Amino acid sequence: MNTIFLSMVMEAIPFVLIGVLISGLIQIFVTERWIARVMPRNRFLASLFGCSVGVLFPSCECGIVPITRRLLNKGVPLNAGIAFMLTGPVINPIVLFSTYIAFGNDWKFVWIRAGTAIAVAFLVSLVVSFLYPKLPFRDGMEYRQQAAASTELGVLPPAQPRKPLWPQLYGVLTHAIEEFFSVGKYLVLGAFIAACMQTYIPTSSLLHLGSNPVTSSLVMIGLAFTMSLCSEADAFIAASFRSTFSIGALSAFLVYGPMIDIKNTLMLLGTFKGRFVAVLIGLVTLFTLIGSLVVGRLFG
Repeated sequence: MNTIFLSMVMEAIPFVLIGVLISGLIQIFVTERWIARVMPRNRFLASLFGCSVGVLFPSCECGIVPITRRLLNKGVPLNAGIAFMLTGPVINPIVLFSTYIAFGNDWKFVWIRAGTAIAVAFLVSLVVSFLYPKLPFRDGMEYRQQAAASTELGVLPPAQPRKPLWPQLYGVLTHAIEEFFSVGKYLVLGAFIAACMQTYIPTSSLLHLGSNPVTSSLVMIGLAFTMSLCSEADAFIAASFRSTFSIGALSAFLVYGPMIDIKNTLMLLGTFKGRFVAVLIGLVTLFTLIGSLVVGRLFG
């Protein structure tokens, strides 16, 4: 358990550092005025925009939550932020390339993983946009509802005077440090719980449950949540199950793990209200299961 716990923390910390630094850069250099200009006002286009932005951010699920929180604070609509948070750890180039290598230079699994992840994130973000017209942050969390409303209405916030570079860089580091200690405690606790579950719940007790497409996909979803692997490495674990599970179940593992696992669930609970996190997990689970069944039909 100690070995698994330390390996998870050591594997995740570099990506958390990248995430909090990007969060600091967004806080200082990305203005509400710029977001209001580039963000589509239509909720469908905003969700598609959020799904596509993840290509530009090489962050795994360990560092995606602070980036999303900062974007929402800056006025990004909730559905676009959720779409980015769910797809970012899947469709970034590093993860897609590792998937290509893990499955023996096979592009089929790359396209299945990316396509299913985008479809799941798009549908989840649309449902969330209808269920939650306001940002569901925890009580006491800072957020800029006025900036978000201005973005949705297309009203440009007033331009702010530009500050000298060095104070801005100092502000980036200050925000990054605060963000790191804010999400770090949830990372450590999540890694400890995941290590306990991997140590004391034998994988063999779950594998025999995968007797049909639905239960096999649910088993792989459970494994993805429990193992809490980094999205840059989970494709190699999924490839080891090729002889045991169908392609549909493998797609569920590859899509669900980067979106929802123990570590980022606790990070989400540190940012959003518990009811919202429960609804989000339920939607991701439902649409991932449906997506895996569709993949199984098309490619099985």
